Amino acid sequence: MSHKKIIMPSACDPVIEDIEDMVSSTDPTPHERQSARKNIVPRPKKKKELLNDEELQADSVIPGMQKIWMKTWGCSHNNSDGEYMAGQLAASGYKMTDDPAEADLWLLNSCTVKNPAEDHFRNSIKKAQEQEKKVVVAGCVPQAQPRMDYLKGLSIIGVQQIDRVVEVVDEAVKGHSVRLLGQKKEGGRRLGGARLDLPKIRKNPLIEIISINTGCLNACTYCKTKHARGDLASYPIEELVKRVRQSFQEGVCEIWLTSEDTGAYGRDIGTDLPTLLWRLVEQIPDGAMLRLGMTNPPYILEHLGEMAKILNHPRVYAFLHVPVQSASDSVLMDMKREYCIDDFKRVVDFLKERVPGVTIATDIICGFPGETEEDFQETLELVKLYRFPSLFINQFYPRPGTPAAKMEQVPAQVKKQRTRELSQLFHSYNPYDHKVGEMQHVLVTEESFDAQYYVAHNKFYEQVLVPKKVEFKGKMIEVEIYEAGKHFMKGRPVEDSKPFNPSIAAPLQQGEVSGLIQEQSVRGTSGSSSILIGCFSVDREALKKLGIGLAVAAALLAFIIDKLY
Repeated sequence: MSHKKIIMPSACDPVIEDIEDMVSSTDPTPHERQSARKNIVPRPKKKKELLNDEELQADSVIPGMQKIWMKTWGCSHNNSDGEYMAGQLAASGYKMTDDPAEADLWLLNSCTVKNPAEDHFRNSIKKAQEQEKKVVVAGCVPQAQPRMDYLKGLSIIGVQQIDRVVEVVDEAVKGHSVRLLGQKKEGGRRLGGARLDLPKIRKNPLIEIISINTGCLNACTYCKTKHARGDLASYPIEELVKRVRQSFQEGVCEIWLTSEDTGAYGRDIGTDLPTLLWRLVEQIPDGAMLRLGMTNPPYILEHLGEMAKILNHPRVYAFLHVPVQSASDSVLMDMKREYCIDDFKRVVDFLKERVPGVTIATDIICGFPGETEEDFQETLELVKLYRFPSLFINQFYPRPGTPAAKMEQVPAQVKKQRTRELSQLFHSYNPYDHKVGEMQHVLVTEESFDAQYYVAHNKFYEQVLVPKKVEFKGKMIEVEIYEAGKHFMKGRPVEDSKPFNPSIAAPLQQGEVSGLIQEQSVRGTSGSSSILIGCFSVDREALKKLGIGLAVAAALLAFIIDKLY
């Protein structure tokens, strides 16, 4: 299959063949544009000079002055992509807003795993058009199906082209429609994706989500994500180590590693997941934690011994997400999952023995084509055996273009009944009741949905709700578990125990751009009046006297560096 870059024709007139036709080497860079905007003073026109709406040309719109609302669906990999796109747009001068009504443009970052996720995405496009908002679409849906009717005329940014989101948005606000769907390659080899050191706005300033690879080696018959993300392409270890180091220097206290299959990491570049993980744990400060992403059974089987040692490491959550999908070998064969149920049990049994208390999360699909009642009963028995504390139950949805969509389908009412029966089984047991009374050290990183508690996680990545005290946020604290629910525990702080701060730097403020400006408040140098912009140390007070803001200073320095090097 060719990975030639696909640029779809524009909806504007004349047709623009390629985005390079609009953005030339002589055009100002985003940093130049950012600094120039600060000096623009609009000249008021006399009434007779004012243009009618009909006379206003799209190209008279100045990109970078608009407000953008972004919505992301799907996995943590998609969320990381969204954070990178937001960071680049903010660094270029656009204002990211949480209010879709006030936004000039909606950036919709889609997920193609399930029909409902795509339905929400399609409905959001319709809603934006009804409100006469400009729209740019991203994520797995347009990457896999760019010719869908409801995507006609819309600008698209491909999953491997997120480093060029500013260019696409610039053209979209001017009324042009552009599509950038190419693959990243170097020396003929497919790369993992956009650079890891791009500007980013973390949804949670305490948590860094890092994609270690994109794509996978499987060919599951039900999966649409493969159509978008493609075959496995891993980031080099040194790039990942550098990104982790930078994240901790920006006040992060928790790292999530993500990809379509973390277990397959490195197979395309001559390394493997344990080798990467041993390098990464060297960078983790005391009290900070690393969480591993989803891994399919075939690849983790080869590294069980090393993975057990890594999961026992005090700065790594003893947590692993291993999707089983079905406990029937015949169903697994039809899914092309490349393992049998005994392989999955071997993974779980080995880790439970070598990593006491380990949390194994898994996924199950109910009603896959050809699933018999006997097949489903085998899945129920598996859940009864392991009583998974975290279980993602999915009713099968045939995704267009996948082999499973062409198979003989299980009747809808049967799928619903099996989904309901498995859900009832899952809710029949409480995995945390025996932990009431335990003393646990937990890392506090989030606020609960009801805003009544802070959310923390213990060594096994089990959710613990703690009192909402500002001094706990981003800290490791000791608690006594006094209550247990189906999905959480509640803990009260132990008297005389002091919160421990794992961060080696002050975390960025909510909405602040990572990688653009870094505070020099690394532990041991707090109180410094200088800031770090790129590799330059700049005195904060001097900037104030000159009347120069941090964003402008960053843009000016970036422009100078670009011209020098």
